Parts: sequence; C-alpha cells; structure tokens
Amino acid sequence: MSNIKKAFEKGKAFIAFITCGDPDLETTEKAVRAAVDGGADLIELGIPFSDPTAEGPVIQGANVRALRGGVTTDKIFAFVSRLRRDVTVPLVFMTYANVVFSYGAEKFISACADIGIDGLILPDVPYEEKDEFLPVCRKYGVDLISMIAPTSLDRIAMIAKEAEGFLYIVSSLGVTGARENIDTDLSAIVAEVRKSTDIPCAVGFGISTPVQAKKMSASADGIIVGSAIIKLLEKYGKDAPAYIRDFVASMKSALV
Repeated sequence: MSNIKKAFEKGKAFIAFITCGDPDLETTEKAVRAAVDGGADLIELGIPFSDPTAEGPVIQGANVRALRGGVTTDKIFAFVSRLRRDVTVPLVFMTYANVVFSYGAEKFISACADIGIDGLILPDVPYEEKDEFLPVCRKYGVDLISMIAPTSLDRIAMIAKEAEGFLYIVSSLGVTGARENIDTDLSAIVAEVRKSTDIPCAVGFGISTPVQAKKMSASADGIIVGSAIIKLLEKYGKDAPAYIRDFVASMKSALV
C-alpha cells in the first residue's frame, strides 16, 4: 500500500500546504509540526519556483519570499531529512517540472525516496506528458499524483485509471487562493472517478473556512488548504506556527 493512502484510513483527510522557506526553513519546520499537532493527515511541501503558474498572489508571494531568503532544493532536502526523524505523516512535494528537470529527474526523485517523500505533484505536467517522470517515480516508489480540473470531464476516466497516491481534484478554475463561493459539482466528478478507481480523492484550490471544508468533504475523501495557511505565515512570520495549529484543528474538526 502507498504510504499516502494511510492518510485517508481514519476518515476524511486534512492536507496542509506549506511553502518551504517562507519566511525561513526553521519556521517551516515548526509550521509543519504545528499542522500535524492540529490534526493534519498529510503535508504538502511546496518547493519554491520563480514562475509558479498554478498559484495565486498569496502563494506566489511565499515563493518570492522563500527564494529571496536563499532557499534551495538541497536545503529543502536536508530540512525534510531532519523532519523525518519524528514526523511520520505522509509528505509530498509540490513543485514545477523545471525544478525537477534542472536538478535532474532521477537525482531529484531518488533523493525524494531517500529522505522519505511519498509523492510528487507537478501542476504544469499534463496527463499526456507524465511519462517524462512516471517511470522514474515508480522506480523509486514515489507516487506521481494526478490532478483533475472542472474542465476534465471527458478525461477523468483516463486520468483516474492510472492515478497513484490520491487524486487531486481542483475545485474551481483559475489559480490557487481563497474563494467566497465554490460552485463546481464535485460529487459528479468524484462519481465519475469511482467508475474507474477507488483511489482517495482530495479537493483543493479555494478552501479557507470550516464551512467550506465541511461542504467539500461531503463529496470527497479529503481537502487541501494552502493559501489560508500561507496568509498566516505572511501575517505572523516566525510566530505563525501556533496560529497554524489552531487553524488546522478548526478545519479538521469540520470535516464530515
């Protein structure tokens, strides 16, 4: 069994996204631990990139702050190694294809396996191009996590059949960021996925309140929250971990 699936074994999963190095890796480490203490079942770690095309202004800002602070992929690998001494929840990296290409795909993915990364999300790699990375991911036991958008209806079965770890369902069109209303018919998307696989489905993009978390989790197996957490880091800086713990606890308790 994929280690990622363990995040979904005890009910609806809460997945927290945190950008590595915003404002520094020491704070990132404390933020991850705080999220786990608050009940996070899986942590999605963002490796900063200069052109994060899937991200809205909040997470773009986190990328800029982290890169200006001198964070590098190697520093992030070392940070995760320290984290893995006692943090046992599944961990996945979210980054962009160029980060992996520039590091060397096999070198990057083998390092992920060595430090205890369970999965990899590459938003700018469509299904049709995933073979650039999938064979190497399978070689080292790292799940390459697929994404489904509201516009993917005629491609859902194709994507779902080969999905690994969990399916990342994008709740709405556009980039990441909190939204007042999410109107996508998620139940229809999940129902279509279920025709092909029983892999867990987690919903992300725009979820920022317990009310939204409750609504989204009614259709899916888990939710992913990023921008709302990054806003706490932007506002409170090194003091953010305590606020993150309380926020995650409130969101986790709302899942149905």
